[in-house]
Amino acid sequence: MPTSVLLTGAAGRVGTAVLDDLSDEYEWRLLDRDPPTEELPGEFVVCDITDESAVREAMAGIDAVIHLAGDPRKEAPWSSVLPNNIDGTRVVYEAAVDAGVETVAFASSNHAVGAYETDERLPDLYRTGDDFRLDGAELPRPGNLYGVSKATGEILGRYYHDEFGLSVACVRIGNLTKDHPPVDYERGQAMWLSYRDCAHLFQRCIEADYGYEIVYGISDNDRKYYSLERAREVLGYEPQDNSAEFE
Repeated sequence: MPTSVLLTGAAGRVGTAVLDDLSDEYEWRLLDRDPPTEELPGEFVVCDITDESAVREAMAGIDAVIHLAGDPRKEAPWSSVLPNNIDGTRVVYEAAVDAGVETVAFASSNHAVGAYETDERLPDLYRTGDDFRLDGAELPRPGNLYGVSKATGEILGRYYHDEFGLSVACVRIGNLTKDHPPVDYERGQAMWLSYRDCAHLFQRCIEADYGYEIVYGISDNDRKYYSLERAREVLGYEPQDNSAEFE
C-alpha cells in the first residue's frame, strides 16, 4: 500500500476532489505550476510539468503518482497540448520509472473517445439499459486535440507498462461536479462523476494490484454509456452516487 503520493495538477478541480476526501490518507507531495492560495496537506512543489529536473526531484521517495497536470481546455490548441499534456506526461512516466515508483494513475478524459458521440448515435448512447457501453477496450476516437493528447497519454502509459513494468491506470474522467449533476442535460447526467466517487476511484487506482487498465470515471448513473465493469472488477471501485437521484 502506498504511503507517499505525488499529485500533479494538485490545484485543479480533480485534485481538489481527491484531496477533499483523501487529505489524511497519505503523505502528499503536491505539484502545480502556481503556488497554492489555500492551506493544503503535505509538501507543495511549484514547477512546470515539462521541467524534467524539477519533476525528477519531486518524484524522489514517492510510492505512487496521480497525474492530473495539463491543459484541461477541450478547445486547447496544439501549441499547448503538445508540451503540457503530451511532453509533460512523458516526463512524469519517465521520472516515475527512474525513481522506482510502482503505480501511476493517469487522468485521461471522455474526450479521448468523444467522436463516438455522433448525431446518429446520440439517442442510443444516452438511453438507459445495457445494450451499448464503451468499456475501455475500444480504440480511442478523440473529437478534439485535447482528446488526442489524452489518448496519447494512454498510449504512453501502455508503453511504460510493457517496457518497464509500471502499473498504469488511465481514468477517462466524465463530467465532474462537486454538488449535483447538470439539470436537463442528458450527456452530463450520463457521464456524471461526483467528488467522492472521484476520490474513491483514484484511491483504488493507487492501491489495487493490476498491470495496465483503461477505466471510465463516472458515478453509478442509471443513464450511462460508459461501462464500470473493469473499474469494479479490477480496481474494486464501488461508486456511491447516481445522477438519477437528482432528476
